[in-house]
Amino acid sequence: MYDASTRSRALSLARQGLSLNAVSKQTGVSRSALRSWLASPEPKPRLSAQTRPCFRCAALPASPPDVAAYAYLLGLYLGDGCISPQRRKGYNLRIFCADAWPGLIALCTAAVSAVRPENGVWVTQKQGCVEVGSYDRHWPCLFPQHGPGKKHERPIVLERWQQDIVTAHPWAFLRGLVHSDGCRITNWTTRVVAGVRKRYEYPRYLFTNRSTDVLRLYTETLDLVGVEWKSCHRNRGVQNISVARRASVALMDVHIGPKH
Repeated sequence: MYDASTRSRALSLARQGLSLNAVSKQTGVSRSALRSWLASPEPKPRLSAQTRPCFRCAALPASPPDVAAYAYLLGLYLGDGCISPQRRKGYNLRIFCADAWPGLIALCTAAVSAVRPENGVWVTQKQGCVEVGSYDRHWPCLFPQHGPGKKHERPIVLERWQQDIVTAHPWAFLRGLVHSDGCRITNWTTRVVAGVRKRYEYPRYLFTNRSTDVLRLYTETLDLVGVEWKSCHRNRGVQNISVARRASVALMDVHIGPKH
């Protein structure tokens, strides 16, 4: 066995035109080894999946491999996600999903894998929820909203390329937001009809968040797809966005539906 420096020196001498006998005498490398090295160029070191360039920092296509999956994952990240630095592994993207929604957990796992298919995705059981995570050195490139502190305490503004993706795939983005910080519920009320009090039930979607920027992104995207909404009461800094009009709820049901 020969070390890397010996191999490099021997190949350099051989490529300068020295005979195999001369190179063998100078380096101590056998002629059979030299012939093998010359026939098979030294392989380039492979980049691990976690260090391979992303489309934001390399001469690659200017969008993720699955833009709809990215739009969905962006919504999940803005709601229940975070990015944490990890020693020797770059960054850890973590999305927290409630145990009650196994379908959501599966969708989240698939979206992370579709956005960075080179990387592994793991699911860790926590108390009352699971953590869907993946290591990659480029998560801050893909989610530039990452930063110190809580999301509602810092500006959350989409970059131009992100806004283009959301504009092209608004329902995927809305689905991610609703799956993280939203829900579909059944409300009820009573009315007196012909002297008789009757109970009426109706479905509506609620979205709750502390960040005014995330709320703005949600309502702007609702406007984009023609969904009517209204702002409900703010409680302890948390604001609710309600979609209750029958036509708008029906539209949300077609493209989002209840979590499962």
